[in-house]
Formats: sequence, structure tokens, C-alpha cells
Amino acid sequence: MKKILSIDGGGIRGIIPGMILVALEEKLKRVSKDPDAAIVDYFDFFAGTSTGGILTCLLLCPSESDPTRPRFSAKAALDLYLQHGNEIFKMSFFKRIRAKFGLAGERYNSAIFEGVLNNYFGDTKLSELIKPCIISAYNIELRKTHFFRQQSAIARGDARDFYLRDVCRATSAAPTYFSVAEIHSIANVRYPLLDGGVFATNPALSGLIEVTRAFNQTRINDIFLVSLGTGRSRRSYDYEHFKKSSAMAIVPAILDIMMSGVAETSDFFLQQLFRSAGRIENYIRVEPNSLESIKEGLDAASASNIEKLMALGDRTVSENDSRITELARLLVEEKKHGSTKKTWDFLKAVRSLGSL
Repeated sequence: MKKILSIDGGGIRGIIPGMILVALEEKLKRVSKDPDAAIVDYFDFFAGTSTGGILTCLLLCPSESDPTRPRFSAKAALDLYLQHGNEIFKMSFFKRIRAKFGLAGERYNSAIFEGVLNNYFGDTKLSELIKPCIISAYNIELRKTHFFRQQSAIARGDARDFYLRDVCRATSAAPTYFSVAEIHSIANVRYPLLDGGVFATNPALSGLIEVTRAFNQTRINDIFLVSLGTGRSRRSYDYEHFKKSSAMAIVPAILDIMMSGVAETSDFFLQQLFRSAGRIENYIRVEPNSLESIKEGLDAASASNIEKLMALGDRTVSENDSRITELARLLVEEKKHGSTKKTWDFLKAVRSLGSL
């Protein structure tokens, strides 16, 4: 069975799936009786968008001393948000005034965000990740989706390989929040990219398709998919306010509506797909049922709201404790009886043949 872990976008709300991952990793350690157990050991494929793409890269980033082991635990991945969230989403006084009148370009200083990513990832490349993954972005010049594929980086070399810091910058370049990410592949090919949340806030469907394409014999009844969300927004917008506001002033609201709608639609389609295959138990979606206790904005990273996000994450873990415990048990059992062959080994063979 191929096991996929997918993590949604949602800005600072990445704290929520981050806390779910911490809880799952702790349970995996207890169930397996292995103090070194990590999330990366129990899934074959990963998918991430925006903040979920950052979490994916953190989970899969190799240790400098042992490239087969993760550099960051789930707790260390969560700490990026807890320690740097307020720093990344800090708006200058001048930009705050411009934003109030709908005049701001990017709300936040991309250089600060890029500095944090550089400190975490350095010169680590997409091709060096421990497990295969797909991370979404959108090319504004070609007007097409762009997927960072670890398997493409391995098979095609520098032309499709990127520094992880650039992958994370691109997948989380949310319109109006950060400027468009102008990044380059290792071969110096230029890519102007926006946040993958503009079309795949929930990347689980992308991950499912990628796995079924790569493994021609794999069908949906042989896939186990765990999808972590950042919460369904129930916020309503006032018609009169929308009608009277300037176009720029309502862009964040439109982005929120669009991203929420995409995530909910993907979840609905996946439920129907697994149900039609008679394998609804092979699809697990975990996210808060309500965001009423927090400020929902992608950039709501004040110290008080981060505390509220942690409380909501903790409540989500508590409400899903039995599901997470059962998930850990299933993953440990699958690992015991699964193949020892690495998921994307055949691509390394393809790359070797291409270099002959």
C-alpha cells in the first residue's frame, strides 16, 4: 500500500497541522518503541502547498551528518512558526498605512522571510529530500501550474532542481502578502511564481494523481491518504461592504474565499473517489471544525493569536486523539510488513542511464 501525507496551505495557521504532526510523531515513537521514529519513515509520498509545502520540506530535509535521516523533528518544524511567525508577518508602519487604503503591494518584507528560510535550509536541494514529494506553485508568465517534483529533480538534474529555500519561497508567495517569487533552478532557469494555494490549497488530489501516474499498477484501493487541513473558514462577508470597497481592499477576502473553496472541493472529491472504490477508510482528513476562536487571516501572527492557534491545535489533537492513535498503529504495522525498496528508486536508475 502506498501511503501519502498531504498538508494544506493557510499561512500562520500551519501551526495547526504542525501540532497534529507533533502528536502523530510522538505516538509513532511510542507504538514502534523507537525513540528515533520520524514522520518521514512511515509515508511513501508527500504533498504540500504554501505553509504545507514548508512543513513538507522541513519533514523531508536530510540531516547534514546522515542524509538518510531528517534534520528536523516535527517539533522543530512547528518551531519555525512559533519562533519566527511574528517576525515574518511584521508590517512596517508605512506599509500598514498604505494597506489601510488598499495601496500596498506586498504587505510584508520578503527579505525577512527569505532569511528565515535560508537559516533553516541553507543550500539543501530538492533532489536531496529523503522521500519523494510534490509542492505546488503557479507560473504567472506562462499562465500554468508549476509543481516542484523531487522525482523530476532526480531524473532531469539541475534543469529541474532547486534550492529548498526557493521552493518554500515560491509555494508561499501569497498574492498581496508577499511579492511574486522570482527564483532560478540550479541550472539558472528563471521562474516567476505565486503561491500554489491559488489553485491547490489542498494538494491531496495532486498527490494522489502523482502516485497513480508514477506507479501504473497502483489503484486507489491500494492507496492510504492522510490529509491535514488548517481549518474551514465559516467567516461571512457583508454584501454592502464588498460592494462599496475598492478592488484592492477586498483582494485578501477574495483570496480567502477562493482558497477555502478549493480546499473544500478537493476534500469532497476525494471522499467520493475513495467511497466509490469501497475504501473510504483509506482516506483520513484532520482539521479543526471551526476557526471561531482565532483570527483566521493567513498573516494573523500576533503573539496572542499564535497562542490561540496553539490552543486550537491542541483541541484538534484532543478531539482526534483516537484517530491519530489508530493511524500511528496502522502506519507502524504497514512499515513492518511493507517492502524495503525505496519508493522512487527506479528514477535514480533512469538518471544513471541518462548519464551514460
